[in-house]
Amino acid sequence: MKLKSHSLFPTIETLFLLLFISFSLQAAQDGKKISSDLFGLFFEDINYSADGGLYAEMVQNRSFEYNPTERREWNPFSYWEYIAPGFSYGRISVETASPIHLNNPHYMVLDIEHIGHEAKYTGISGVGIKNFGFDGMVVKAGDKYNFSMFVRQISKEPVSFTISLQTPKGKMLAETKLVTSSSDWKQYTASLAPIASNDTANLVVLATSEGKVALDMISLFPEKTFKNRPNGLNAHLAQLLADMKPRFIRFPGGCLAHGDGLGNMYRWKNTIGPIEQRKEQRNIWGYHQTTGLGYYEFFQFCEDIGAKPLPVLPAAVSCQNSGGTWQIGGVGQKALPLNEMQDYIQEVLDLIEWANGPVTSVWGAKRAAAGHPAPFHLQYIGIGNEDKITPEFEERFKMIFNVVKVKHPEITVVGTVGPSPDGDDFTKGWKLADDLKIPIVDEHYYTSPEWFISHQNRYDSYKRNATEVYLGEYASWGNKLRNAISEAAYMTSLERNGDVVRMASYAPLFAKKNFTQWKTDMIFFDNVNVSLTPNYFVQKMFSANQGDYYFDKVISKDEKDINQAVSCVKDSKTGDIILKMVNFGNTPKSMKINLSRFGSIVSQAEQIVLTSNADAENTLDNPQRVVPVTSTVKIHKSFEYVAPAMSLTVIRVKTK
Repeated sequence: MKLKSHSLFPTIETLFLLLFISFSLQAAQDGKKISSDLFGLFFEDINYSADGGLYAEMVQNRSFEYNPTERREWNPFSYWEYIAPGFSYGRISVETASPIHLNNPHYMVLDIEHIGHEAKYTGISGVGIKNFGFDGMVVKAGDKYNFSMFVRQISKEPVSFTISLQTPKGKMLAETKLVTSSSDWKQYTASLAPIASNDTANLVVLATSEGKVALDMISLFPEKTFKNRPNGLNAHLAQLLADMKPRFIRFPGGCLAHGDGLGNMYRWKNTIGPIEQRKEQRNIWGYHQTTGLGYYEFFQFCEDIGAKPLPVLPAAVSCQNSGGTWQIGGVGQKALPLNEMQDYIQEVLDLIEWANGPVTSVWGAKRAAAGHPAPFHLQYIGIGNEDKITPEFEERFKMIFNVVKVKHPEITVVGTVGPSPDGDDFTKGWKLADDLKIPIVDEHYYTSPEWFISHQNRYDSYKRNATEVYLGEYASWGNKLRNAISEAAYMTSLERNGDVVRMASYAPLFAKKNFTQWKTDMIFFDNVNVSLTPNYFVQKMFSANQGDYYFDKVISKDEKDINQAVSCVKDSKTGDIILKMVNFGNTPKSMKINLSRFGSIVSQAEQIVLTSNADAENTLDNPQRVVPVTSTVKIHKSFEYVAPAMSLTVIRVKTK
């Protein structure tokens, strides 16, 4: 029996038409799919961000590796003072004959020749050393501090030590005792609990019996690190980053990664394993890095806060500004010899195995031995950092990229297109990206607030379904509110173009008072206080309110006014609709919101508003001048919002 054309059964063409209409309607409802990894963090060890900052170690120059190549006035004794109270006497020297490890060559020898008689009565006689920390050590009464040091007994008889925390005037805050017991290097540990708080305490390591010992890796950590991790992070600074809910963290730096010359490149293998075996080195920004905050700690921190790790490895070339050649054409770039490239490429492959490999693999076993048998689920790897796109760079980048692409197709490589938003390196970098079909490239730019306001359409014309963008470093050269609001306006355009912009991160992240090489930063701090800039609050308001679908024409504004910028995204996991309204102008601006396409909504919504005088900024002395205000507001399917002058507003709407 034949079916007639007017049968109740639909034709194939009709089915396809119905499916097309269904998909089109769903797409209109769901909006445009955008990156779920859009806003994250970039950490670089600049401005004393690591040692003396995020890394919680309290002892400065703990392994006596400081030297004049870092700062002319530095030497292995820097930040240590020889002491011999109670009419005692002895000698100290720094030696290299029998170190704990070749990566850690220097250690101190303490020769205790005589303990004064006062020790019998007062307990303060002895021969030892005192450390001042990073501008003093902040200790709190009731908290515990974990002390450790490696000692090799040189004399036959054991040597007794008193370990203490003292005020600068010598008042005892906490003390404990230990006795050496080995002629081999051995780690000794103790806990110190101060009876009073102090912001400028010193650590005193005092031998109270005669003899001779070698000392190294003298360390003091607060017990309360972030997540109570050993060799961990400053709990307060780390929590500020966790509060931002970043989707990724790029590390260990920008220029720091490719380094000041080939010998100064950041080699990840030097930063894992026991801290006494890690290789310390000069920091390209003019100080010292212990690598105590190394790849293991970076990956662990990412996991702790739910952020994806984005390690950046050198593209086998050093920074073009090596040797102080800033602004002179990048002649400082040096390339690894080609006969070393296979070993270097293997180093990149070993990182992937270390991060993701099973415990039965060589490098997966090293990860497991450090305490993390489960893989870290590495997805992204950066190769290069705003490098000058020379023939030497291109040749080595291609070699690395092609091998990783074949051996690890699951890994997304992030390339680089130079240090500027345009120019010769930018053009060459993008041509290389197009030729190799690099998945993502890293753009960088630091410029004025006006540039960010006038370039909100930058990514509208970028090619879709091609190489995506990671805006790895950007800032508007200032920490006033107007700087932050200009960045907020630009960030709405990143959301609008979230189908081509995969990731973005402000830079730099941290800056310590009196130790700042780069003046525009997100978080300023000293040993006691923290100043969160308006830029921090803008980044947090976007990062903690990310979506994975973008909706156009939900918020209506004056399209001719470039000082107004808006965005609407949806978090598909929660169903929340997130509205962002920016007003860079000096008068309030009215905007209309229509939420009718989203079905039933909850009438009570969370609203966060950041606004103040355009030139207002937060400082360590006045950290609360510009802060966001959170409230609960009543909304409707359609309503009008008046954005205050110089403001960012985020409204988070829940759907039923």
